[in-house]
Amino acid sequence: MNVTMALSTPPRALLFDIFGTCVNWRSTVTRTLHDQAHTILNSATASLATSLRMRASSMTLDDWGNLAQEWRNTYKQFTKSLAEDSGLPWKTVDEHHLDSLKQLLATWQLEGLWTSDEIRALSLIWHRLDPWPDSSVGIKELNKQFWTVTLSNGNLSLLNDLRVYAKMDFTHVFSAELFGSYKPSPKVYLGAVEKLGLKPSECAMVASHLSDLKAAKSNGLQAIYVERPFEEDWSDEMVEKARAEGWVDLWVSTNQEGFITMAERLGVEISQRMRRSQSE
Repeated sequence: MNVTMALSTPPRALLFDIFGTCVNWRSTVTRTLHDQAHTILNSATASLATSLRMRASSMTLDDWGNLAQEWRNTYKQFTKSLAEDSGLPWKTVDEHHLDSLKQLLATWQLEGLWTSDEIRALSLIWHRLDPWPDSSVGIKELNKQFWTVTLSNGNLSLLNDLRVYAKMDFTHVFSAELFGSYKPSPKVYLGAVEKLGLKPSECAMVASHLSDLKAAKSNGLQAIYVERPFEEDWSDEMVEKARAEGWVDLWVSTNQEGFITMAERLGVEISQRMRRSQSE
């Protein structure tokens, strides 16, 4: 099905946010924390204090989901701080995930549930996040017409692992660490554009977070918003204001098919065979 190009200036490269936009971090991290806790609780060899055992046993899946969200929130604050203050000591996202998990376990009175080695392994769950159902097939279709480029605050090893694990065949893997800062620093957006040898207007940022898109747009990139469940930090009023202002160049709603709809609206031909395979 041929569709008229939705953007007035066709981009040559699509730069993708990853966490939340391409992968469903929330379900993967929540499930992993829950399952790994119950593995320990059901282990015949685990020696846990009674209070710790009772505390962990009483936690519901929703509780683990809240812990996962707090973990994610520390990441947002960490990257924002380094983006705003270049004088802060550099730390990779992997390092942050490990340090913040240790702190959260203490805050949640769960110290001792896992060993140091188990906590380190658990902190790397961000390398193995499940993709949204449309991510793999959508990126594959978009590759027919565009460069598809990761532009995430995740470190390179994390992004390369996710690319393989989630079967997302990006043509380029860029990390904010290549540019010595984190989004929303202009260094990241403009660094990626320069590395591709393109102009900002020839690139479009793809994200499920309007704050990311607003920063990209302020640096001359086009903006493609792909709504994902529970990912938007802005209030409903702020979202509607952004929609009314019209600075988002392409808007894909949650009731559409994510990257598949995006590909169609960018003029990429989606075959009926791909649609059938997606529904099976």
